[in-house]
Amino acid sequence: MLRTSACYREAERLLKRLVRDETGSTAIEYTVIAALIGVVVLAGLGAVGDSLTDNIYGAITEAITEATGGGDEDTS
Repeated sequence: MLRTSACYREAERLLKRLVRDETGSTAIEYTVIAALIGVVVLAGLGAVGDSLTDNIYGAITEAITEATGGGDEDTS
């Protein structure tokens, strides 16, 4: 019983020390900010990328269709 009690006291002491320790908090804050910026950038690129892709492929498809004579002709 004494051994378990000492283990709990040691765990409690360690936990209190970790809560008071602020040495790595600035690095963690900057990491969280960088991660949030990354998420925003990826979301923005996803939204803009779909629009750009549609516009670029649409223009290429239209140019190829015009260059080949419209594509409406029956070749059979």
